[in-house]
Amino acid sequence: MAKIVAVCTSENKGQKKHDIREGVLKEDHGLVGDSHACDGNHRQLSLLSMTSVEKMRKLGIDVGPGDFAENLTVEGEELVLYKLPVGKRLKVGKDIVLEVTQIGKTCHDRCEIFKKVGTCVMPVEGIFTRIIKGGKVKVGDDVAVL
Repeated sequence: MAKIVAVCTSENKGQKKHDIREGVLKEDHGLVGDSHACDGNHRQLSLLSMTSVEKMRKLGIDVGPGDFAENLTVEGEELVLYKLPVGKRLKVGKDIVLEVTQIGKTCHDRCEIFKKVGTCVMPVEGIFTRIIKGGKVKVGDDVAVL
């Protein structure tokens, strides 16, 4: 089963996020305290797989959870986030329910990672969700497709 390996936030947009280990996901809002949280937005929460992070490490760049501005970093070979269809729901921990709203994103301004190695996984492999049912999220929580 897939697991949360980092819960990441930043105070300002355009910054790397840092792992806070646990947080609160608020329904129809996002990760409480994160600069990207926004009521009603379809991109309330972002997720990226450690497999995607590892792809970038193999290119010689020192990156880790939060460096791609994702909120939740997930580990588990059996869950390929970017292959989930829009509308698919995920269960996180005991009660949290997320709904996939977007796969990847358009980068309007190339990030520092792209500038260093000529590519970045977040625009292709990152996913965005809205929070259907919120709750406390922490490192070690299970992630499953509903």
